[in-house]
Amino acid sequence: MIGIGVIGYGYWGPNLVRNLAETPDAKVIAVSDLSQERLAQAESRHPTICATTDCRDLFTNPAIDAIVVATPVSTHYELAMQALQSGKHVLVEKPLTSTLDQGLRLLDEARRRNLVLMVDHTFIYTGAVRKIREIVQSGALGPIYYYDSVRINLGLFQRDINVLWDLAVHDLAIMDYVLDARPHAVSATGIAHINENEDVAYLTCLMEDRTIAHIHVSWLAPVKVRRTLIGGGQQMIVYDDLEPSEKVKVYDRGVTVSESESDNVYQMLVGYRTGDMWAPKLSTTEALQNEARHFVQCVAQNQQPDTDGDAGLRVVRILEAADLSLKQKGLPIELNWERMPV
Repeated sequence: MIGIGVIGYGYWGPNLVRNLAETPDAKVIAVSDLSQERLAQAESRHPTICATTDCRDLFTNPAIDAIVVATPVSTHYELAMQALQSGKHVLVEKPLTSTLDQGLRLLDEARRRNLVLMVDHTFIYTGAVRKIREIVQSGALGPIYYYDSVRINLGLFQRDINVLWDLAVHDLAIMDYVLDARPHAVSATGIAHINENEDVAYLTCLMEDRTIAHIHVSWLAPVKVRRTLIGGGQQMIVYDDLEPSEKVKVYDRGVTVSESESDNVYQMLVGYRTGDMWAPKLSTTEALQNEARHFVQCVAQNQQPDTDGDAGLRVVRILEAADLSLKQKGLPIELNWERMPV
């Protein structure tokens, strides 16, 4: 039985506690939060847990094998590092840390102590994203031309991060998981209307293999949109997370190019191929349930998570470069992947 402690019972914490409590071979021992009101809610929903305002109680509790950090991003590094130094495995809410250097230190500490470090990139554990990865890696789409995503809604405004770190992190995690490519440069533009953090932003990622990715995120949209297009040379995917069914649709559509000789002059002929659309069957298991079970399994069997510290670092690296581009009004920032661990 894996004993688990959860730090943070705000917006996302209750979902994590619920799914971990329902995971076989796991037991939520304690929950920590600075709010007595939130702790009262946790005790009401889970009467067997220990509630405390002092997270150090979780670090020193010998019954706790793993710590889940579900707090503001600015606190991730300190709390995760304390947990690792206490000999606990760690699951950190996205994004992993506020800076690449912090993430590198966490990863080094976890490896030195042979502990699991996992990031809560929840969408990776959805049936839709798993299926998209399967289709892409099968080669059915052909060469990947573009990844285009829109993730917008009205709120929730964050105090310590901008909209890229809050919303684009999901798309970057999905892109990292699905595509076998890393951006060599990023460009970001955005603006802040409500407070000092950008609430509308556009991020472009350029890949070495000529794939281009564009991500539009906003906290100021009148409607909620969660739609991604992946264009390939043979087929194309439309992923709409808000669809109640058929979240993933695969289109057998594309462009064919040929050359013809007319009066000794070669001309390029472009044709359009329109074929069938099909929607693959997807697993309907809640993503957080899959993630909770995966985390517990990795801790119990000392396995590497699908969303491990390296995956978290790659996303933070892009976000850090995007922030630098934002400050320079969209200037492309080259990414140095040599700083990343192998």
